[in-house]
Order: sequence, then structure tokens, then C-alpha cells
Amino acid sequence: MPIRDARPEETETLATLWHDGWHDAHAALVPQPLVTLRTLESFRARTATHLDEMRVVEHSGRVAGFFYLRGDELDQFYVAAEARGTGAAAALIADAEDGLRAAGVTTAWLACAVGNERAARFYEKSGWRRAATIDFATETTAGPFVLQAWRYEKKLA
Repeated sequence: MPIRDARPEETETLATLWHDGWHDAHAALVPQPLVTLRTLESFRARTATHLDEMRVVEHSGRVAGFFYLRGDELDQFYVAAEARGTGAAAALIADAEDGLRAAGVTTAWLACAVGNERAARFYEKSGWRRAATIDFATETTAGPFVLQAWRYEKKLA
């Protein structure tokens, strides 16, 4: 599956994928004030901010998922519902891990919303281990929003 840098003309596609994926995975798990902040417009703004950092996977000629890194963290990771089970997520996380290794990271981490069992199973199947439950400050248009998250780690060296 092709994996490449995101393109400016994909901003709306990526924002919609992120919005839909976030609501599918998180809306029932997090406090309502955070759900209220997670509008499509907020994802458009976040996508525009992080577009230069995003890597995307294509499936059937369409953008099917993305991630971006922040230091030693796999900061965001989303795959469209219609691409689940196609190998897109496995290819994308392998690319993320390669990027982390190339940056010299020996132990990578990511935050997963407490209760997001589907994501947790995928991370564990991919060799990540749940290391702790942490207070995690996620970015919003109103500033950081702190919630409980599972911290997953993977040794890359």
C-alpha cells in the first residue's frame, strides 16, 4: 500500500477522516465538553497545523489513514472505517515506527483513550505494550484538555 507525505489538496479529506474517526472511537468514552469541542472545523484547523507532518496511506486509490509524530510520540493515528481489515493500519504503523527509528527514538509511546478497546487490541497486536494510565493533555481550540489515557510503549532499537 502506498504511504507518502500528505498533500495540501488533501486537507479537507484528512480533516473529515480525522473528525469521523475521532467521533467513532472517542465520543462515547470522553467527557461531553471535549466532544463538543471536536467539530469538523476544529479538525480542519488541526489538519492545517499538522499537514506538513502527516503521512498518509492509500487504499484503492484513496487516502485511507494518516499519522504524525511528535518527538518520541506517535501523536495521532487514524484509519478510515472502510479501510479497516485491509492491512492499511499495519502498513501505516510500520511506517510510523520506521520514522521514529530514523529520528533516533529507541522507545516510542502513544496515548490511547481509556476504553478504546479496538485501538488497544491493534496496538498490542502490533507489538506495543500498555505501560501506564496517565493524565494526558490533548490539544483543542480552547487550549489543552486533560483526560485519562493509556500510555502504550514500544522498544524500537
